Amino acid sequence: MLDNLDVGTVSYNVAIKKYTTYKLDGTIKTLVVPDNTRQLINVIKYAKENNIKYKVIGNGSNLIFADDFDGIIIKLDNFNHLEIIDNFVVVGAGYSLPLLALNLSKEGYSGLEFAAGIPGTVGGSIFNNAGAYKSDMAAVVKSILVLTPDLEIKRLSSEDLKFNYRTSFLKDHPDYICLEAIIKLIKGHTDVIMEVIDSRKKRRMETQPLDYPSAGSIFRNSDDFSAWKLIDGIGYKGKQIGDAKVSEKHANFIINVGNAKGKDVIKLIDEIKEKVKEKYDIELVLEQEIVK
Repeated sequence: MLDNLDVGTVSYNVAIKKYTTYKLDGTIKTLVVPDNTRQLINVIKYAKENNIKYKVIGNGSNLIFADDFDGIIIKLDNFNHLEIIDNFVVVGAGYSLPLLALNLSKEGYSGLEFAAGIPGTVGGSIFNNAGAYKSDMAAVVKSILVLTPDLEIKRLSSEDLKFNYRTSFLKDHPDYICLEAIIKLIKGHTDVIMEVIDSRKKRRMETQPLDYPSAGSIFRNSDDFSAWKLIDGIGYKGKQIGDAKVSEKHANFIINVGNAKGKDVIKLIDEIKEKVKEKYDIELVLEQEIVK
């Protein structure tokens, strides 16, 4: 039993909605929050030895749980150390990305302004190469520490991470777990940096349905199209299945207007992809991750 092992805090049968921004209905069988790398290794060894599926998550801000999760969810909330050395920031994978961006911006460090409105953790944001306003994590991450599938600690450079639009080496190799990142920023003028952040926050409030639970943009945009225009074009703005609804404020958001289930969100996604393909002959690429 996990309770008898040195793995950190263990909880059972917890609500998925407490650990994801979609706030979807469902239950996580086992939730583990390790305090350090040793405990993280212990829980992964336990899962592998007992053939139990497991997944490491950040803030759950890009996840759609299809149903109850009958394995182990591992959260790295306690991997939240922070050290600033000149223009380099050493930060734990569990540190809140928007909090990091805001705190460093207030100190006059420039480079993370784009991240102030991205509701993820450092590790999750590197995994997805999260970005906004024509910048992303690839622009600032110099290297990371990972736990490999062989449970060894290794450093990967930015080149090793093979960053591309909303993806990375980690996304293609989910058995590698980000533990810590080194980020490089530049010194700027605090008032100018904060003015940019404040103006973008105002714009998000005006254009995105932030008053409802969601996981941000559903589909990737490209140089050739904006996903929201295609979704609007098939008449799906406001389309609702159960309590999952395509936002009328921004059609590339699915929002939870009550007690939505993962299957409701997934059905909407599948319908949108099918109808966009039929009408525009475009294959939409899902930006969110479905967890089964």
